[in-house]
Amino acid sequence: MGRYDMGAATLTTLRKQTGSSNQDLGSLVKKLINDAEPLEGKFNGAGKAAFDGFKARADQISADLNGALASILSGQGGMDTAFQSGEQDMVSSTNSVQGAANFDAARFGAR
Repeated sequence: MGRYDMGAATLTTLRKQTGSSNQDLGSLVKKLINDAEPLEGKFNGAGKAAFDGFKARADQISADLNGALASILSGQGGMDTAFQSGEQDMVSSTNSVQGAANFDAARFGAR
């Protein structure tokens, strides 16, 4: 079984990468429609109906995809905040407990 190791900046980096993808996704859908223009008129029947439907809904599809990715980005932001806060709480708690410990009372030698 592999080991999972997440550094303090992992979620921050992931948010930045997702943020740039969020910008690109809508433009990629529109580029797909533009690139498919030469195929228009080559379809008949159900294929034509599906192509025309996709083309007609391209703006809505783009907006839906961008909205979904924005929700993912928001979730990543929440996880990042929780992770950073948890890490700070753990450090504070550890320092507090360590400061109260009586290390001089511990006997490490033989009796």
